Amino acid sequence: MAASVPSFKLNTGATIPAIGLGTWQAKPGEVKAAVSHALKSGYRHIDGALCYQNEKEVGEGIKESGVPRSEIFLTSKVWSSYHDRVEECLDQTLSDLGTDYLDLYLIHWPVRLAPNGTHPLFPVKEDGSRNIDWEWDQSKTWEQMESVLSKGKVKAIGISNCGIPIIQKLLKEGKVKPAVNQVELHPYNPEHELVKFCQDNDILVQAYSPLGSTSSPLHKDESLTKIAEKHNQSTATILLSYLVSKNIVVLPKSVTPSRIESNLKTIKLDQNEIDTLDKLAESGKQTRVNSPPWGSDFGFPHWYGPNNKNAPEGARLLAGKSA
Repeated sequence: MAASVPSFKLNTGATIPAIGLGTWQAKPGEVKAAVSHALKSGYRHIDGALCYQNEKEVGEGIKESGVPRSEIFLTSKVWSSYHDRVEECLDQTLSDLGTDYLDLYLIHWPVRLAPNGTHPLFPVKEDGSRNIDWEWDQSKTWEQMESVLSKGKVKAIGISNCGIPIIQKLLKEGKVKPAVNQVELHPYNPEHELVKFCQDNDILVQAYSPLGSTSSPLHKDESLTKIAEKHNQSTATILLSYLVSKNIVVLPKSVTPSRIESNLKTIKLDQNEIDTLDKLAESGKQTRVNSPPWGSDFGFPHWYGPNNKNAPEGARLLAGKSA
């Protein structure tokens, strides 16, 4: 089964399976079984993060599957409260996963949270808002990413949730080009300009929430259901195939064995079908699933609704600006 999963090349020369199992929001007790089942079903790519607080279980699932570590592409992410301690965060992840290296390590969000004793992952101010350090320069985080790369603890480094201005700054100031940018992508949030910018700069794009959300009207969208009916496939298969056809890695999350298996399947879509899905957002359906309260759009033009029209007062808006 694993042989049928397409793969892409990173700018490091390494190969990455085009479909990976996402582990975000997977509850304790469910992750181990999901990871084990996914690997037994043919997955060879697991995407995790320290912030998901389930990496020990991910490691247990890998062990239980019997699949050799060398056959698995394993990703994790440095959390925002560790931007001044990247290697410490990485060492915790490696220990929890039970491995001595990662295939890919990402900066989870391009913003530092300053620890203040309130919470190790989400330090807050007295008013309950996140204790964000806007003075912190992301190039300092990237320098530490380059350091763990040079030590061989990770095989590739990249970013997540970064819009064009943030990437431009890293390309200007960093020594190593990011291998990946992992962002929310689906037909209701296609980020065409960002995808083109990344691909033009040889940065592989990965999609989290490639199926939208469970409550998303996306799965009932008539344009999508028509394509699914034509191919006699589920809407999920069409959504994953759509992104993979554009050379984008997809990271669908599920803990249901049958869905884990079906999410491994992609089909060939014709250009007209891809064009139809490409245009859904611009027809008034632009919607993000995930917009946490960071107080910035991180360079995404539709973070606070279409064209950031719902941005709160004082939000740091970077979209459309150059680094």
